Amino acid sequence: MRTQYDVILVGAGLANGLIALRLRQLQPQLKCLLLESDAHPAGNHTWSFHHSDLSAEQLRWLQPLITVRWSGYQVRFPALRRNLDGDYCSIASGDFARHLYAAMGDDLWTNTAVQQVKPTQVTLADGRELAAQVVIDGRGLQPTPHLQLGYQVFLGQEWQLAQPHGLQQPILMDATVDQQAGYRFVYTLPLSADRLLIEDTHYVNQPALAENTARQHIADYANQQGWTLSTLLREEHGILPITLSGNIDRFWQQQRGQACSGLRAGLFHATTGYSLPSAVALAELVAALLPTDALTLSQHIERFARQQWREQRFFRLLNRMLFLAGKPQQRWRVMQRFYRLDAGLISRFYAGQLRLRDKTRILCGKPPVPIGEALRALLNSVEPGKKK
Repeated sequence: MRTQYDVILVGAGLANGLIALRLRQLQPQLKCLLLESDAHPAGNHTWSFHHSDLSAEQLRWLQPLITVRWSGYQVRFPALRRNLDGDYCSIASGDFARHLYAAMGDDLWTNTAVQQVKPTQVTLADGRELAAQVVIDGRGLQPTPHLQLGYQVFLGQEWQLAQPHGLQQPILMDATVDQQAGYRFVYTLPLSADRLLIEDTHYVNQPALAENTARQHIADYANQQGWTLSTLLREEHGILPITLSGNIDRFWQQQRGQACSGLRAGLFHATTGYSLPSAVALAELVAALLPTDALTLSQHIERFARQQWREQRFFRLLNRMLFLAGKPQQRWRVMQRFYRLDAGLISRFYAGQLRLRDKTRILCGKPPVPIGEALRALLNSVEPGKKK
């Protein structure tokens, strides 16, 4: 059986979910189908971003999706504790899923396994074939030899506490904890007066995390902070790619003309792993382009992703210094030095909008890693495809 759609979105995660919502807002006449292999869309995640990462118009249409917003945030290091201004926001996957159900109705198919994806066709595991003017693959980063990656791995637990925790702001990084085999910090979001999301987070060379150890880390950290954990509400896991270098030409040749989104298109902040700002911008791009043919859409998405790749060259250089220069358990020194810098620079860093003088300021002075290893990371900066 073949059914014709204007657009089929394979994978109901953040990127494709935002595309679906933006199409419903701006192009409600299009026949759009959203497919998800799991029982529910949006998975089990918390997506966060800084207010300054987005434009006023982007914030306007994203506002209904925001679960919680805070004024300012904290970072903590062995020799630095700092509060920074600027709104910080999070979207819980449960809230995001409710918006997708409401907007998509019968055009959201869950428990739908996909066997094959092509630019204008999707074959389901049960043999059905679905045809569309365009198909967008948003099923996450596929294995590739064309990107050199480090990883941000984490385990997060949302806890109901026995008493109020007293936090007024998120703690984006508490790196005063034992560093172990790489840069480690605890990330804490105060979701209500007596509810916290606590994540044990590691920047490491391999995409693996000892989950039981991470759970014990969270319990130990809560005890150190004087928080009495009462009821575990949920648990989430994550492996975010951190790009060190790569061949962007071969990465896109691997896509074979398939329109894709999110991590599958390499659309994430190279250093922080945050993907929401890129997903918002891509949703706007797709909504402006459709209806169009599959080749045109794929070319525009590739052009958009290549532009972000060029803009993030400096971030990949910093990542090489973080991962390749110095001992893993001393990586926190790089981040502590960074968070001593001007607040405006830090805001522009998260937004991926560093100016030339920002880059100079980040690199000037004595590096917090061995000078020889820092120089090798700096000199190893030429990447194939950088002019594309």
